Amino acid sequence: MEILADKGNGNYAYIGNLTEARKVLVNEFGGTLFTVAKDVKLQIEFNPTEVQAYRLIGYENRILAKEDFNNDEKDAGEIGSGHSVTALYEIIPTGVKDSFTTSVDDLKYQKITPSNTRNSNELLTIKLRYKEPSGGRSKLLMKAVTTNTSGIDSTSDNFRFAAAVAEFGMILKGSAFKQKASFEQVIALAETAKGKDKEGYRSEFLSIVKSAKLMAKDLLSIKDKLIMNEKN
Repeated sequence: MEILADKGNGNYAYIGNLTEARKVLVNEFGGTLFTVAKDVKLQIEFNPTEVQAYRLIGYENRILAKEDFNNDEKDAGEIGSGHSVTALYEIIPTGVKDSFTTSVDDLKYQKITPSNTRNSNELLTIKLRYKEPSGGRSKLLMKAVTTNTSGIDSTSDNFRFAAAVAEFGMILKGSAFKQKASFEQVIALAETAKGKDKEGYRSEFLSIVKSAKLMAKDLLSIKDKLIMNEKN
């Protein structure tokens, strides 16, 4: 379904109950039917004086080669009316010791000359390319983001909820980057980000996480029993 939707610049959805049907066919129907931007591409450049390593969370099947960002012939995603897109990056601040990054020797034939903004208070620069619904040539938007040391508690409900969903995904996937992620942490974070939750989607997510937590506990119990039986 995803391949067919991508080839036709369309959308797809799995509908398993009336709530999901209402969400897709009523609440989000306008955004699905009316495209406001096509071939939308996002590119992030981090300031190396602030960030020594980073990774995009998810979107493994959506990553573009860097040279494709300026290539208008390269197909990308569409944004519907009233819709938004969230991309989460995990970063390692410069100077922080970690077990994921490794040192790389300097290039022999090329020297990197720092730009004037390298030592500014800029954390990153966002580049966004998109085409008008009936256009064939992309437009470029750029925005520099300065460093902000505020904690996650001061972020928006939408950001905290997106972070909780991403953490839940890494737990289910068994990601090597999940570190200390836990169902308890996902639940605690999502509960602080429910907001008004008019349609009940965030409450439904919490129910799913709690069910997954119980299932994981049952599976662990079964695994322990099997190990004990093998030893006996």
